[in-house]
Amino acid sequence: MLASFGKAFRTPDLRVKIFFTLSIMALFRVGSILPTPGVSYKAIQVCLKNANNGGLLGLVNLFSGGALLHLSIFALGIMPYITSSIIIQLLTVVIPRFESLKQEGQSGTSKLTQYTRYLTVGLAILQSTGLIAVARTPGRLFSGCSQQILPDTSWFRIVTMIFVMSAGTSVIMWLGELITDRGVGNGMSILIFTSIASGFPTQLWAIKQQKGWFPFIVVLIVGFGTIAAVVFVEQATRRIPVQYAKRQIGRQVYGGTSTYIPIKVNQAGVIPVIFASSLLYIPSLIVNFSGSSAGWAIWIQQNLVKGDHPIYIASYALLIIFFTYFYVSITFNPTEVADNMKTYGGFVPGIRAGKPTADYLQYVINRITAPGSLYLALVAIIPIIALILFQASQNFPFGGTAILIVVGVGLDTAKQIESQLQQRAYEGFMR
Repeated sequence: MLASFGKAFRTPDLRVKIFFTLSIMALFRVGSILPTPGVSYKAIQVCLKNANNGGLLGLVNLFSGGALLHLSIFALGIMPYITSSIIIQLLTVVIPRFESLKQEGQSGTSKLTQYTRYLTVGLAILQSTGLIAVARTPGRLFSGCSQQILPDTSWFRIVTMIFVMSAGTSVIMWLGELITDRGVGNGMSILIFTSIASGFPTQLWAIKQQKGWFPFIVVLIVGFGTIAAVVFVEQATRRIPVQYAKRQIGRQVYGGTSTYIPIKVNQAGVIPVIFASSLLYIPSLIVNFSGSSAGWAIWIQQNLVKGDHPIYIASYALLIIFFTYFYVSITFNPTEVADNMKTYGGFVPGIRAGKPTADYLQYVINRITAPGSLYLALVAIIPIIALILFQASQNFPFGGTAILIVVGVGLDTAKQIESQLQQRAYEGFMR
């Protein structure tokens, strides 16, 4: 891996791409620090010292690299784009028009991308309005803080803040597309990686200052062990062999090759963890907005708000397992894969083409999703275990959504660098 990065820096055009990507990442971090006009920076710094925000708010703050709670111009981060991408992806299963666009190839994908951009801007306006409405009242954005975050609450100032935050989300989309076109790796994934990785040093140093050297060293050991386990599972695949029969068209003979269908153990990625976190935050959100003191509201406050409660942990794990199966079922269609194989003369050795192949693929998916879902649930509750053992914050650096995204994006970027190096080696060989 280190040798590949060394070769990448010695390759002129690839070195330019890497430095371009790093410059965009630095620009993204600068925008995450600059406060939105009308926000009291001193009041936010006072509130951040005693802030302990978990749930969906903590998840969104994680994806924004801390920009959300700073109310910066990039406060919403990449979350509106992620949400709109998930919504469009789910709608391709429900709306026939979207499904036909997905099957059209590059032109259909471009239209779906355009719809994703429009939906991202709409969600950015909605989320920025909600965030500013919450920040207007002291103590709602930061529990227990009485500082006035927004000194000026006039309509002109509020509209300006909504416009700046929504425009910031559009700029983030543009920066991500620039990285994809001119840099290395997937632009949106790189920006998410930047947001999450930027908080690691601060969180680790906070553990050292609060707990001392021994818990700090233990956290580092657990962290590197978790990274190694995540890399191992993320790379694990079940290869289904596929044989293509020979076909003669005119004087040309096609087919007769052997290949395989790679099915990852973690086929769903990090999406089930995001879904489960969002769904678990809804009951406490309802209680906060309703202000009810009934029995059901008290039960929710006692059992579904504290991250270290057994009912919360069990519900979190079960929701992750459920959403893993749900997301895999809508993203991988065994019948469609079997029909495509049959069209091009492919078959799984020992399995008849058509419905038997679809049933076999469904069987394999069900079997391999079981350990994948348990793996996601285990990684997701690592911060909760750390919260119980070390009394750490719920944004534990080596666990849950953060480690899954950081490791996944890192592996994908390294693979893209290696593929570009191999492509240039082939070009030199041909010359």
